[in-house]
Amino acid sequence: MESSQILITGIGGLGCIWPARAHQRGAGASLLMLDADDRFPEAEGANIIRLGHTLDALGCAALPPLAEQRMRGLATRTRPYLEEAELVIIVAGLGGGTGTGASHEFARQAKLHGATVLSIAALPFESQPTRKKIAEAEIQRLEHHSDVCVQLSLERLARQARDRGKEWSMGSEWVEDLIDGLGRTLLSMGLINLDLMDLRAIVQHQGRSTMLVGTGHHNQLNELYDATIKAPLAPMNVAGAKGCLLQIEGGMGMTIGQVDEIATALTSAVDSDAQVILGARVSPDLEGVIRIVMLLSGIDED
Repeated sequence: MESSQILITGIGGLGCIWPARAHQRGAGASLLMLDADDRFPEAEGANIIRLGHTLDALGCAALPPLAEQRMRGLATRTRPYLEEAELVIIVAGLGGGTGTGASHEFARQAKLHGATVLSIAALPFESQPTRKKIAEAEIQRLEHHSDVCVQLSLERLARQARDRGKEWSMGSEWVEDLIDGLGRTLLSMGLINLDLMDLRAIVQHQGRSTMLVGTGHHNQLNELYDATIKAPLAPMNVAGAKGCLLQIEGGMGMTIGQVDEIATALTSAVDSDAQVILGARVSPDLEGVIRIVMLLSGIDED
C-alpha cells in the first residue's frame, strides 16, 4: 500500500494538533489539516486548507452548520486528496464549530470517493455542558459517514495525562500511538502482514465499532493488557464483538510465544464465532516495548 493511499486529516484546533504530532514520528501517511483560522501546528510536508475567508478571524464562531457549509463549498479543493486515498483517518474535537460541523461533511465526501473512513472524535469535558450537548447532537452524523468512529473521552484522557504529570492537550500519546500504529500496520511488511482488505473485512460487521491501543514493556504483559483496556474511550461494552483486527508490534526481542499469549488474552472477550485477523511485526525502534493496535467491530448496540 502506498503512503498517499492513507490520508490522515485533522479538523479544527484540537483535531489538527494530535495528527501533526503523530506525523512527526514518520509513519509515512499523507497529512491534511483543516481549520477555520490560521493557527495550524507545524508539521513538515503537511497540506493545509483553511475553512473561511482570510479576513475572518472568528473561525466558525462555534456554529457547526457554518463549518459544514464551508466544508461542502471546498469539495473541489479536497477532491485531489480524496481521489488517491483508500483509507481516511479523521481526527476532530466535537462541541465547537469547525470540528463538529466539518468532520461529518468531510467523512461524507471521503465515502463518496470510495474510501474506508476511520474517525476519532474527542468528546467534551463534563464541565462543558453546552459543548457536550452540541457534540451529542452531532456525533451520530459522523458515525453515519464513518466505517469506524472511535469516541474519545477528554475526561478520561485528562485524568490519565495528569497521572503522568502532563497537560491534557499535549499528553495525547494514545491518539498518536493509534494513528502511528495503524499507519505502520498497513504500510510496512511484518512477520504476519495486515492490509486494507483485512481492515475492510472487519469493519463490515454490523453493529458499533471502536479501536484500542496499548504500549508496555515486553516482560510485563499484565501491565500491557491494563494499558490497552484502560484506553481513554467513551464507555462501551466491547464483549461479544463479532470482528477483531489485532496488530502486535515489538522490538527485536519479541517472541512468537509472546505474540500468541497476547493474542489469546486480548481476544478472549470477543464472540466465540468472531472473525479474528492477526498481524505481527518487528520494529527496531520499539526495543523492549510491545505495542498493540486493536480494531473491534460488530459490537451490540446499547
